[in-house]
Amino acid sequence: MRNNFFSKQLIAIASLMMLVTSCNNDDDFTAAPVIKGEQQLKDTLTIGKTLQLSSKIKDRNNVSFEWAVNGNVVGSDSTYTFKPETRGDFKITMTAKNNGGNVSLTYDIHTFGAYENGFFMINEGWFGHGTGTVGFYRYDTKAIEDSVFVKVNPDKDLKPESSTLEFGTIFNKKLFLVSKVGGPVVVADAYSLKEEKRIPAQGGNDWRAIVGIDENQALLTSGKGIFKLNLNTMELNGQVEGITGQVGDVVKANGYIFALSASKGVIVINASTLAVEKTISGMVLGFAVTDDKKVWAAGGTKLINIDSNTLEVKEIALGFQAYGSWGAWHPGSITAAKNAVFIAKNGSWSGGKEIYKYNGDVSSLASPFVTLTDSNILYGAGIGYDKKKNTLVVNTVNEGYGANFAINNLYLFNADSGAKTGTVSFSGYYFPAVSVFHQ
Repeated sequence: MRNNFFSKQLIAIASLMMLVTSCNNDDDFTAAPVIKGEQQLKDTLTIGKTLQLSSKIKDRNNVSFEWAVNGNVVGSDSTYTFKPETRGDFKITMTAKNNGGNVSLTYDIHTFGAYENGFFMINEGWFGHGTGTVGFYRYDTKAIEDSVFVKVNPDKDLKPESSTLEFGTIFNKKLFLVSKVGGPVVVADAYSLKEEKRIPAQGGNDWRAIVGIDENQALLTSGKGIFKLNLNTMELNGQVEGITGQVGDVVKANGYIFALSASKGVIVINASTLAVEKTISGMVLGFAVTDDKKVWAAGGTKLINIDSNTLEVKEIALGFQAYGSWGAWHPGSITAAKNAVFIAKNGSWSGGKEIYKYNGDVSSLASPFVTLTDSNILYGAGIGYDKKKNTLVVNTVNEGYGANFAINNLYLFNADSGAKTGTVSFSGYYFPAVSVFHQ
């Protein structure tokens, strides 16, 4: 009996110990970290700005953290401040660990260059009072930043004050700025706006516009024909033969260069040989290039498109007189959106108030797509198409003279519906020339 009782006592003690051990093991169990709520895992920011990222962990007790940017460990706090030094795409991974395991969260962040998340506004400047300027409209702030080129390049300028900054374009990730009347041609990084090279200002310079042929060479139009430009050295290598006098707008489509001449109309140049392939007389306004690679110009009461493969020309009745700007040249008031064309009905010496849209049906030219109100009139090119936002961008001043030119409006219209989506009013003698967009 004693032995039997003793055995039962031992069994009871053993069972109690197992129960206590089991309870202790339950108390020691640790759950892995848990991410709470829905997460925004994609974001953007501009160089110079910061982005605060949080671990999003429900319970941070006894949890350690690790942050990595594109695989490189950069932090161990529960939050991380991202301040990029270069533009591009970044994967930022947060890993939370404890004794129970780990969990990770990856953010996809795109960093814009300092002058990427918006578009440039090229202003000719007040002749004789100051040089042209470069403005920048930001999508996120919906505001215009003034004189950004000289702010980024304080040791550079666009003088002389007698010149006018009349043209800009982005080619091969570079912003080209072209001045008339003795001014320079400047090449800057299209994202940072830092100047890289230039043709210096010089008496006798009379540039109009530029088009890139390839990464090494470009054509530069002027009051005296078309010059060949080495983009590596910024040296001129002679002129395109057979073309003299004032030449303005110029574009490239497929294997051809299309240039607008004051005396000959449209001149079509083989981009490989630089030989003149064709001329189309009577054209005074150009150019727009639609997605189907047709090149558009206008003259008289005709709108034309040129097939950039075959060079076949098709005419459309415009319904009003098209005017150029050879007296005081500025880029043409025509632009393309997808396979539609916008063209302004300008006066012979001043900007107009009506913008038409041709969508392939001649009836679309029967009435304006946009009509400006109050005292607004177009100035310079006046219109441009922002592909990123599907927006028709319109620059105006007040009609009249003197102080009216200091009253400026930037209007944004939906390119499909014509609905106004934004307005920025500002004052100053900027004299807008053309808007330039990242594509």
